[in-house]
Amino acid sequence: MKQNGLELFVGLFVIAGFLAFGYLALQLGELPILSARKTYVINAEFDNISGLKKGGAIQVAGVVVGQVKHIWLGEDELAHVALQINNGVRVPVDSMASVKSQGIIGDKYILLTLGGDDQLFADEDVLTDTESAVDLESLISKFAFGSVK
Repeated sequence: MKQNGLELFVGLFVIAGFLAFGYLALQLGELPILSARKTYVINAEFDNISGLKKGGAIQVAGVVVGQVKHIWLGEDELAHVALQINNGVRVPVDSMASVKSQGIIGDKYILLTLGGDDQLFADEDVLTDTESAVDLESLISKFAFGSVK
């Protein structure tokens, strides 16, 4: 009888472990099965995103509020960037997105400058007020070879 009780306890412990692992996987994967969606996406259009990568940070006033979810070249020959932003951050429609660099040769990130409009971007809206990355190498090249006017 004592052996059956121990086997039952171990079996329940293993099942509880699998359930906890499954719950954690769903939470980290942000599947809406057990929890509400924690982010939304705004698509931004840039002329040049030189050096920006998937997973790059999105910042507002120096605070990370999301990450770059996807980057693709559109039929309009513009770089399209899917900005995955935390639900707690509301982005007015008159906001601007800029590609910035951490230091001179640091990683690229998106800086959101929030506007003051009452209307907010919804999931999958398109932000067109953008500022492209500064190509430091071409600026240095132009300066070095005298083509800057």
